[in-house]
Amino acid sequence: MPTFAAFARFWNEYRRLSREEKQEFLEAKNLLVAATRLGELPPAALRVKRVQGHPGVWEMSWAADGRATFEYGEEVIPGQAHIIWRRIGSHDIFRNP
Repeated sequence: MPTFAAFARFWNEYRRLSREEKQEFLEAKNLLVAATRLGELPPAALRVKRVQGHPGVWEMSWAADGRATFEYGEEVIPGQAHIIWRRIGSHDIFRNP
C-alpha cells in the first residue's frame, strides 16, 4: 500500500474545499493509489502528467476544475511508492505547483 505525506499548504487548501470537492478528490486519490499499488498506470480520466517546468512534480485532475499536484518521495516502506501531496484546488495552483 503506497504511503503518503502532504505539505501544510495542501492541508490548508484542502480544508477550503467544499464537501463535494473533498469527496471527488478522495475518489480520484483512491484510483491513483489503487493503480500505484498494482504497478499500473493511473486511469486516463485522472489525466496524471508531469508539470512542465517543475521537475519531479506531477498533476492529477479530480474534477472539471479540480487539480492536485504531488511528487514521489523516498520509499517509507521498501517497494512501496511514497506520494507527497503539494497543492490542491483549481488551475490557479499551477502558478506555484
